[in-house]
Amino acid sequence: MARRVVRMAVEDIGLADPNALSLCMAARDAVDFIGMPEGNLALAQAVVYLAVAPKSNALYTAYGDVQQDVAQTAADPVPLHLRNAPTRLMKGLGYGKGYRYAHDLEAKVADMQCLPDNLSDRLYYRPTSQGVEKRIADRMNEIKRQRSPSGKRDNPPSKKES
Repeated sequence: MARRVVRMAVEDIGLADPNALSLCMAARDAVDFIGMPEGNLALAQAVVYLAVAPKSNALYTAYGDVQQDVAQTAADPVPLHLRNAPTRLMKGLGYGKGYRYAHDLEAKVADMQCLPDNLSDRLYYRPTSQGVEKRIADRMNEIKRQRSPSGKRDNPPSKKES
């Protein structure tokens, strides 16, 4: 039963309430620690929490889409700016050129493509308006705005940019 409760936390609740997973893992640990039948109360607490928690399978769905694309595009090339350039030849071929290190930027958002060209416009995770996912959606929209030409601040080039 503890396994199913944990599975529900990650599959049916997801990031709408990330605390659900912690609570369910604590219930599982309580069952392991105190045994049964006393452990039933910990499981009951987790089940009630899950029953009233906001629900979202957005991450579960996104993960399935990612797995499918990985299987179909595993051999596609990594964009040159993301490739390490440990040799002069690689640097000459453009490896690492144009890389922007987000931590060196004021907004901590680097506007660069990180997927292969054929997946560049792919959006996997679509948060719902449930629970914490609303905040995640707001943050994703803010990042999108910062990356748009009208939303860009004057970010100096990264120290690691070639």
